[in-house]
Amino acid sequence: MITFDFIVNLLVATIRLSTPITLAAIGAVICERSGIVNIAMEGIMLIGAFFAAIVAFYSGNPWLGLLAGIFFGAIFSLLHAFATVSLHLDHVVSGAVLNILALGLTRYLMVLIVGHPGTSDPIPVGLSDYQFAIPVLSRIPVIGPMFFNQTPIVYMSFVLIILFTWFLFKTKTGLHIRSAGEHPLALETIGVSVYKMRYLGVLVSGMVGGLAGAYLSIENNVSFTEGMTNGRGFIAMAAMISGGWHPVGAFLAALFFGFADALQVRFQVFKIVDLPEEVFIIFPYVLTVIAVAGLVRKSRPPKAVGTDFMIERSED
Repeated sequence: MITFDFIVNLLVATIRLSTPITLAAIGAVICERSGIVNIAMEGIMLIGAFFAAIVAFYSGNPWLGLLAGIFFGAIFSLLHAFATVSLHLDHVVSGAVLNILALGLTRYLMVLIVGHPGTSDPIPVGLSDYQFAIPVLSRIPVIGPMFFNQTPIVYMSFVLIILFTWFLFKTKTGLHIRSAGEHPLALETIGVSVYKMRYLGVLVSGMVGGLAGAYLSIENNVSFTEGMTNGRGFIAMAAMISGGWHPVGAFLAALFFGFADALQVRFQVFKIVDLPEEVFIIFPYVLTVIAVAGLVRKSRPPKAVGTDFMIERSED
């Protein structure tokens, strides 16, 4: 039976399940606004999740694990920047290779550091233990539990949505990043390095992607499991496209995918609909395909995204 508490819990779960998608999506927005296609978000999240869990386990401090996830996500993303910006490789190919590399690397490091593949040992303290309610606001019906009684990285995601929207559209550096993705030749004409802006865009996406991975391993869970990103990096790319390459739009699209995920979990647990379990598992991914198919034609990507600036400059 669907009750008021059921709906509130569903909405709270929507926020939490959409958080890694939101973070990866807004990171991808920054990256693609600079002109670089980054389908390596899946691999970046996986690297961030692994190092966050490992550092949190051995240090006993989840905050150090959080910093480790961000740091190693950024370092891993620089491989993509080097390949696409400096070596002028195809963006999609580079991203696909990094996704495969992340799967193999985390499995190898699991055996090397933990001693076995699969799942790492649980960390002593997770960031979920630092959940806190904001006074007064958390008591607002429905909205309070959704937005004002959450865990640290969920709150960080709210701040980053606002911060990146302001950064992209209200700062000079944000304008330069957008110009690198829209009209890089014009940016070079005023003396700003297109390469630097694109490196910056990829680096920021790596940091936020690493944060998304850290959420999976040390806030939503208390350990790292191989392949635990489970396609969320690709769903984040769909959220970015559906959201029109805008941080707020990407967040709203991520909420839609988070809601689909939360709904399928409750359908399975409460047996609301008598269908095979496999139907519920694929439900969020089917909605992803439908959403992208329906919205991709209405969204306009940055004009120079995916193009090689050196080739474009030589042609002009």
